[in-house]
Parts: sequence; structure tokens; C-alpha cells
Amino acid sequence: MELDVQQQTGEKLMRIVMFTLVLSAMSVLMFNFVLPQISEEFGLTNAQVSWVTSSYALIYGIGTIIYGKLADHYKLKDLLTFGLLLFAVGSLIGLTSQTFWMVLVGRCMQAMGAAAIPATAMLIPIRYFPPERRGSAMGLAFVGLALGSALGPVMSALILSVVHWRWLFCIPLFILITLPFYQKYLGDERGNHTKLDWMGGGLLAASVTLLLLGVTVGAWLFVIGGLLSLVLFIVRIRSVQEPFIQPGLFSIKNYTIGLIITFLISGIGFSLYYLSPLLLADIHQLPPSWIGFALVPGAAASAILGRSGGRLADLKGNSYLFFIASMLLVSCFVLLSTFTGVSPVLIAIFLILGNVGQTFMMIAMSNSVSMTLSKKQAGVGMGLLTMLNFIGGGMATGVYGKMVDLGSAGHWNPVHHYSDGAIYSNIFLILAVLHVAILSLYVIQFNRGIIIRSKIVGEDQTVNEK
Repeated sequence: MELDVQQQTGEKLMRIVMFTLVLSAMSVLMFNFVLPQISEEFGLTNAQVSWVTSSYALIYGIGTIIYGKLADHYKLKDLLTFGLLLFAVGSLIGLTSQTFWMVLVGRCMQAMGAAAIPATAMLIPIRYFPPERRGSAMGLAFVGLALGSALGPVMSALILSVVHWRWLFCIPLFILITLPFYQKYLGDERGNHTKLDWMGGGLLAASVTLLLLGVTVGAWLFVIGGLLSLVLFIVRIRSVQEPFIQPGLFSIKNYTIGLIITFLISGIGFSLYYLSPLLLADIHQLPPSWIGFALVPGAAASAILGRSGGRLADLKGNSYLFFIASMLLVSCFVLLSTFTGVSPVLIAIFLILGNVGQTFMMIAMSNSVSMTLSKKQAGVGMGLLTMLNFIGGGMATGVYGKMVDLGSAGHWNPVHHYSDGAIYSNIFLILAVLHVAILSLYVIQFNRGIIIRSKIVGEDQTVNEK
């Protein structure tokens, strides 16, 4: 009876989380379409104005693991309340901004607050649902992300057609509607009151920031600084009694492999949101507004099918969903590689396969990784997973940008016959091959783990029966 009540509460919370993620995802994407207007108003270069989005992504990614760590020590409802209020304050600063530094401060404060949202989205399924129901719960979270991705470009275009771009800061204020519901339904579970290793957290943040800057900017000095910070972080967590991240977490082989796979598939999946608009602009000469609408069908399909993907993981297993996701993504990348010069309408259809596949894959990975962690490890463990998701996407942006700038003189896909778009064709072909390799790694690692756990459970049952 108590378990049923807990699951009903969890269902209500996941619906609230879905609405929160819609607004959060919209806030991330809407500003991608107004960078030219911001640049023109304040007289900035493209590199300077890009910090409106890159600073948000950087702080958001680092903040997820910090909130995840704090969730092991404090009430989740208190952390979320603090995060959402900070998110709203940042929105108000941006809405009333008169200088670029105020816009940047507003975006940074938004990111600092919004980073609490993915921590909540990953922890509620673990705390309120048994393993066999988590897939469906996590599916709701990814539905929220997909809906936000679909609505972001549309809302941005509508708002810009009527009012000034600063009013984009107004949309996230609706997130405050969710606060009373979180206060009502989230429990008072409190973590262990152990000392927080802020130095360790600072070294991790420095490492992530410098490595991300090194890849995106192309400066080796940043990369060296990032690697040095990473070495110091490893030394730190191995030498203090209460480290920011317990080294034993990485001794869980399935968890470590899961982090590596998530990092790779996040970087590959980001090509759908970064390379596809470039392809439509460079090869098909579409204006930004039409490019935004071309991305909507894929995001909408992900929103519609996301919950079904979660249920499929519960019924058939994570490996089954991961296989379907891989086939969808490989099909998408092969089609994009082969038909770069085809009608934009068909490219939008190809992107439906890719978007749905990426959503299914993230559900499968989040669910698989969550099952390798105990409840005590869940906060920082899932926070680290979410952080690597954003880092993978951020680093991939720099890599893709450099590859496109270098161009390509040859066609690696033998059935690609268009005169333009060879570099896009080649990149998408490489990504298809990488996904096949990742599928093999996932099946070998996680299926073996499932078989071993099944044998252990079977042996325990036999002993009990005797």
C-alpha cells in the first residue's frame, strides 16, 4: 500500500518535472536565434556574443554535478526551491538589462539556478520508482526536454515578431508556478551531514571549464591546464577522508563504461542540432526562421514517443531500447550522409529518426546507469552523468566546427553523388560507423552485467528455497 502511494506521488512529481524541463529547454534554445540582434545592439563580435549561450551551457553542465552532490546532503525540495528562485532572479535581471554585461549576468544566474532541474529529474525516478518502472518515469523527463526543444524555436520566432528580444527572459518566469507543487509532493528526506569538499569540486569545475574551452577555442594552453586540474582533482579525491566524489564510484565497471558511452553518444547526438542547421543554411540556403521550423518535427516526434520509449525499456529491457535507438540513429546518419542535397522536407523527415533515436538512447542509458548505483551514490553519480552529457555536446561543437571549416575534397560515401556537401556527408558517415561500435560495446558490457545479476538472484532464490 505504501509503495503504491509512493509511486503515485512519483507520477505527479514527474509530470511537474516534465513541465519544468519544457521551460528550461526553451530557455536554452530560444537565445540561439537572437545572437545576431544582441550582437548588433551592443556592437559585439560573433565570438563575444556567443558567450550568451556558451556560458549558460558551461555553468549548467558543472552545476548539475554540484546539485547532485548537494542532494546527498540536503533536502531535494530545498535545493530545487533555491535553484528555481535563482533561475527567476536571473530572468528578471536579463529582462531589465541595458548593457551586455547585465544580459550575461542574467544568463549565468539562470544557468546556476536551472542546473538544479536535471538533478531533480534524475533523482525522483530513483527515489520514488522501483527499477522496473524507472524507464517510464525517465521517459517523461525526456518528453519535457523534447517538447522544450520543439517549442523553443517557435516561441522565439513568435516573440521576436511582436516584441523585443529581451522578452525571451520572461518565459522562464512561468517556472515559479511549479514551486508550490514541489513543496507539496517532495518528501523531507535529508542526506548525510558530512563535510563538503569544496576544493575538490572547484578542481573538477576548473578541469571541465578549461578542457571545454581548449576544444572549442582550439588553445592547447587551456587543454594543458584542464588536464593538470584533472590530475590534481584525482589526487585530491584519493587523499582526503570525505572527497567530493568517492573514488570507489569509478570501481563500478558498468557505471564507468556507462559514463564513457553517454559522453560519446551525447557528442554524436549533438550533430543533429549543430550540423543539421549548418547543412540547411550552407547547402540549401534556408533562412534562420525556416531552419528552426525544419527542426520542429523531429523534436515533436521525440515528445510524442518519449514516454513510449520509457515503457518499452520497462517491458523489454534497456538493451532492447538501446538497439532500437541505435538503428534509428544509424539510419538517420546514413540517409543524411547519402542525401545531403535532397529537399529540406526530406531532411526534416530524416531528423525525425535521429531525434527519436537520441531520446530513446538517453532513456536507455540513464536507466542503465541508475541501476548500477545505490541510493546513497545516486545524487553525485547521476549528476556526473548529466554533466558529461553537456560536456560531450559542448566539445563536439568545437570539433564539428573545425571539421566543417577544413572542408573535404573527397566523397567517402560511395553513393553520395551531390556536388556540394561532401564534408557533411563524410561526417555523418563517420557518426553512423561510431554508433555501430558503441552498440557493440553497450551490448557486451551491460548484457553481461544483466546475466551475472540474474545468476546471483537465481542462486539466492535457490538457497532460500532450500
